[in-house]
Amino acid sequence: MQMILQEIKSTVRVGTPIVTAQLVQMSMGFTDTIMAGRLSAKDLAAVAVGGSLFITILLFSMGVMMAVSPVVAHLFGANRKQEIGRNLWSALWLSQFMALPAILMLRNMTHLMHFFNIKETLIPITQGYLDAFAWGFPAMFAYFGLRFFFEGLAITKPAMYFAVIGSLVNIAGNWVFMYGHFGFPAMGAVGTGWATALVQWIMLTCMVTFTFRHKIDREFNIFGSFHFPQLKYQKELLGIGLPNGASISIEVTLFAIVALIMGSLGVKTVAAHQVTINFAAFTFMVPLGISFASTARVGFAAGQGDLAKARLLGFIGIGLSTLIMTTAAILMITAPGLIVAIYTTDLEVKQLAVKLLVLAGFFQISDGLQVAAFGALRGLKDTRIPLLFNIVAYWLVGLPVGYWLGVKLNYGAPGLWIGLIAGLTVAAILHNWRFYLLTQRK
Repeated sequence: MQMILQEIKSTVRVGTPIVTAQLVQMSMGFTDTIMAGRLSAKDLAAVAVGGSLFITILLFSMGVMMAVSPVVAHLFGANRKQEIGRNLWSALWLSQFMALPAILMLRNMTHLMHFFNIKETLIPITQGYLDAFAWGFPAMFAYFGLRFFFEGLAITKPAMYFAVIGSLVNIAGNWVFMYGHFGFPAMGAVGTGWATALVQWIMLTCMVTFTFRHKIDREFNIFGSFHFPQLKYQKELLGIGLPNGASISIEVTLFAIVALIMGSLGVKTVAAHQVTINFAAFTFMVPLGISFASTARVGFAAGQGDLAKARLLGFIGIGLSTLIMTTAAILMITAPGLIVAIYTTDLEVKQLAVKLLVLAGFFQISDGLQVAAFGALRGLKDTRIPLLFNIVAYWLVGLPVGYWLGVKLNYGAPGLWIGLIAGLTVAAILHNWRFYLLTQRK
């Protein structure tokens, strides 16, 4: 029992800075929205549309780079430190290979906006925002590589500190570029894109400075491990990362499609859905952080060849996530009115949001279970079968059930949310079952 309590404390110690970093980075989008909204409805809409266009590209790329964490954790657990520096350089090369097509896609979104019938007046502003935002991608993707390198070593505080620095720079950058100060023209929503790009380069500079300190370099021979791209290392990263990135994209796509369907149900419905999903996203940051910690800790144990410990650490992460999300669920089910009152005073929106928030309470437990188990599986370098599970859970269960209840049977927003719950529940069962079987068999 003492050992279990010690491992719980270690998981919390590793995971807390990750949770904090995720929440701080999430606040940057909140800050952009608030500051753009103070300029005009057009600038606010441009930031919102731009965000919906880049989010899938961003999360897919981040998902690919997450492969660095289990690879490094396995090597560290196996005491193969001389290979860790080489894998870091491979990750940095991979980050830039992904950044180039991502920039090209982001800078050519005009045709896609026309396809979705975005208002003509919004298109040039949104494209200007995306053009500026895109220049931060090389720094952002390289930062992901370094961040997940350190998370694989269970060194998680630097990302938290640099996220705080980035958040402060983001506010200052928005003030300068959006409103026009220190000789810069007032660029509105486009200025938000430039501020975000600046933040990414500053955060990367901080992380590079930390990485190439003498102590880190001496232990893992990072300078001495420099090499040009090598297929051996790239292949392993892509073998783990591509299915992981695809899995995340599939889940994001489900939520994006549900949001689009909500748009056909009326403005009040969209507003109520936004309130609910925003609060759910906030609570989700906690199990997400724990899942990243589980990836590193399970990977380290697996690298040591101690699958019994890997199993224990995985279930500790799953248990912690379930406990936290159960607490959030109780709050959302018993006091939805208090939560909704923070977001809106519109009576009709509040009434519907209260109903959705109760449903989201049940959604919390499934969400915590699935993300924690998925993190544990990633620690075992197991991402291909979980990708198939996500296709089944989100596209073959969640979306059809939500569409059938919400649109065909006219249950509206509650029906769509039941679809989300169904998809996440299936994912939770399948991922946990997979982790149980893998660790039992091994």
